[in-house]
Amino acid sequence: MIERTADARNEIKILCIEDLVPEDHLLRKIEKAVNWEEVYPMTEQYYCVDNGRPAVDPVVLVKTVLIWHLYGIRSLRQTLKEIAVNLAYRWFLGIGIDTPVPHFATVSYAFATRFPSELSKHIFAWVLEAAVANGYVKAENVFIDGTHIKASANKNKKRKEMAEITARIYDEQLREEINADREAHGKKPMKEKDADEIPKTKEVTVSTTDPDCGLFHKGEHELQFAYEAHTACDEHGFVLGYEVTAGNVHDSVAFDGVYDNVSEKFPEIETVTMDSAYRTPWICKRIFGDSRQASLPYKCPMTKDGFFKKYEYVYDEYYDCILCPENQALKYSTTNRDGYREYKSDPKICASCPSRHKCTESKNFQKVVTRHIWEDFVEMADDFRHTPEGKASYGRRKETIERVFADAKEKHAMRYTHMRGLTRVRSWVGLKFAAMNLKKLAIWIANSSLPSPFYLFLRVFRVLNPLPLVWQGVL
Repeated sequence: MIERTADARNEIKILCIEDLVPEDHLLRKIEKAVNWEEVYPMTEQYYCVDNGRPAVDPVVLVKTVLIWHLYGIRSLRQTLKEIAVNLAYRWFLGIGIDTPVPHFATVSYAFATRFPSELSKHIFAWVLEAAVANGYVKAENVFIDGTHIKASANKNKKRKEMAEITARIYDEQLREEINADREAHGKKPMKEKDADEIPKTKEVTVSTTDPDCGLFHKGEHELQFAYEAHTACDEHGFVLGYEVTAGNVHDSVAFDGVYDNVSEKFPEIETVTMDSAYRTPWICKRIFGDSRQASLPYKCPMTKDGFFKKYEYVYDEYYDCILCPENQALKYSTTNRDGYREYKSDPKICASCPSRHKCTESKNFQKVVTRHIWEDFVEMADDFRHTPEGKASYGRRKETIERVFADAKEKHAMRYTHMRGLTRVRSWVGLKFAAMNLKKLAIWIANSSLPSPFYLFLRVFRVLNPLPLVWQGVL
């Protein structure tokens, strides 16, 4: 028979909580990574020192929510329960073994009511600045993408609603360049639409549970309400900026907010790497206009099977026309309100063309090919794609931004959110990215303080094989 282990649950010993936390514990590394005293200036304006009950230390509050996101605990309430029984968590918060942990309602009220949503941005920026100060951020090549977060909303509880159409940030600039292009081709400027003719609203599906989220349906994914975190990271996987929108907002629409935020903080950016959703004339124009490179993939032309592909219609810049696969010229017709030049074929020639069945199905036998006035910038992105730098930068997406999203969802519970409302979800995402950056920063600082394996090898080699005195000073 195996000897029974003595029951030591009631054993009394004199121990220090400092001795019970392993030296290589993650929270020990995080404790040393940043100066936690800097939390007080960020939060002091939200406290009243003249009256009221004694407040919970704001550092304890911030560390509590960081524990929540660092370990991917399912809720803040469960986090407080884990802290009550986890000695490492208690050590990190600086509370004793028998000291009551803060009440769930206290922490929840602080981040839902007392502190504004801007505090999460300040915490994110504070951690990011520490990573920059330590020299770990390498922002010459930035990666931008978006990932969806399932909302806390029943997909069956919805209603149709008229929503206001938001003007695009570049509408005025596009309109000016359209009129300039029309005048260059001898056309009259585009007339301004009357206020009654401009559509101001559109019908959308809105959740009755959380009206701020959006209905999302992509590929074979399940139809669901979601938010989207549009994110930028550097070559080392540090999150540099983010923007949270409803799940039905396209990546290219949210690009400007993320790009402006990141480019303002890191003017040294040279290349912006994105997927095909960002391959639009405006985005290419913005990046190349800022003397940067846009690393984008090839996007298959969306044409019917059996028909000529769009790239088979070649643009002749000298004569400003389109050459079709049968070597016939499509002449410029007009520039429409969306910024596309329209090139039309001669119906008399197309009527007897042997390849007309692969070209057009129009009743008047006329083929129309469009080309955006900013198409040159898209072609610049295509040219960069074939360069060694373009291939290398796009090949690193899976190691950078895709890994950030994978870690956020698998290790830090960002696959879905219990928060409701865009403000609270934005704060929740900011704290999660701050925790991810803090974790990486702490590990890198701890590893850099350790001697390298090669250095250890040299030390062992020196003991086993003593060197001449002239070389001993080197090692």
